[in-house]
Amino acid sequence: MKQLFTSFLLLISAFAFSQNYLHKVLVLNEGYFDYQTNQIIDPVTIGSYDPSTQIYSVVSTLNGMRFGSDLIIDGDFYYVAADSKIYKMDLNTHQELSSVVCPGVRNLGIYQNKLVATRGEYLTTYNSYLHIYDATTLSLIQAIDTISGPKWASQNIVVDGSIAYIAINNGYEWGNEKGLIGKLNLDNLSYGNEVDLGPDGKNPDNLMKSGDFLYTVNNKDWSNASVSKVALNGSSNATVNLQSAATGCGTSALRDDKLVYQISMETTLNEFDINLMNLSGPISGHSINYYELAQEPVSGQLYTSETDFFSFGKIHIFDDNNTELSNFNVGISPGTIVFDVRPSVGLTEQENSLVIYPNPTKNILYLSCYSSGKVRIIDFSGKEILSGFEKSIDVSQLKNGAYLLENQGLFYKFLKN
Repeated sequence: MKQLFTSFLLLISAFAFSQNYLHKVLVLNEGYFDYQTNQIIDPVTIGSYDPSTQIYSVVSTLNGMRFGSDLIIDGDFYYVAADSKIYKMDLNTHQELSSVVCPGVRNLGIYQNKLVATRGEYLTTYNSYLHIYDATTLSLIQAIDTISGPKWASQNIVVDGSIAYIAINNGYEWGNEKGLIGKLNLDNLSYGNEVDLGPDGKNPDNLMKSGDFLYTVNNKDWSNASVSKVALNGSSNATVNLQSAATGCGTSALRDDKLVYQISMETTLNEFDINLMNLSGPISGHSINYYELAQEPVSGQLYTSETDFFSFGKIHIFDDNNTELSNFNVGISPGTIVFDVRPSVGLTEQENSLVIYPNPTKNILYLSCYSSGKVRIIDFSGKEILSGFEKSIDVSQLKNGAYLLENQGLFYKFLKN
């Protein structure tokens, strides 16, 4: 029996890892800085959430930083923008490898070995709003000045091939907001060809890419909000006002082919069709004022954060039917959620391999990219528990623990809780 069980585990080890999987979720908690007393009440922290165990832990504290603004993953490293510094961290150990002073750093982007940083600060002007660093050493390669580069505070970055698209909003100078998208060639570090989003596209707060288009969510003068769509080839540029917006947009993210967003201070989650460029309507199942929205790329689950900015932070996880699957407490003001997605060991991901979600699950296990063949649920002794299902499986009667789903000779581990 022991030999059979060992053989079964060897079979699992050969076939279980056939696709990309969500390894960890990193959360950048901005902390709490009291501007009246000029004191850091709660520091900036980085947290790590393990979706397989549902355990969250603080893995790094950035002492002396008033806030954190961005986090990106690149290979075995991740980079953090916080107040006046950029940090390079080891993705596995979370050890700080190096840092560089960059006052007013806002958002980050990376291409090969070039790390791009935008800058902006309230009541502060700079002679450069765009820095490029060596990603290995964090040494400054070039600070693009305001003559040849952006002339105002910049924010979000989208890197597409060798081009970095820069959202320029001048959002820290009230009444003089801008609405531009700049293009930085990362091969030769030349900047130019800014796209003007027009009078209704001022103050882009978020910049996203889907297909051959860029999308921005714009706060305008904070009395209204809009969505802009810009073709990457420069052939078209359109902006649609969000008529329901009275106080600007609070948070937004792409979710499949839709844009989900909230109006500042409201609890309704709205959906905007980016292809038709019109409002699809409110989404049921949401009644919290969120601070951050992010779609997990493997399962499609929606991660949302909430906070009161001084005492707590929490992450909520929703499936594609907007049913809350779970939640966990984090640090104060969880403003950036990033997914550490890794290729499975030993085999290249197959084009039509299954994605199973939610994982862990309490009741229903859904299967995406399902093709054909019998689906079986197996425990770790090799015993078949359930079989014959297709698009979804009711596992509510299973005991809590780890199981395997088998389809066409490939095995996928999931947790029932």
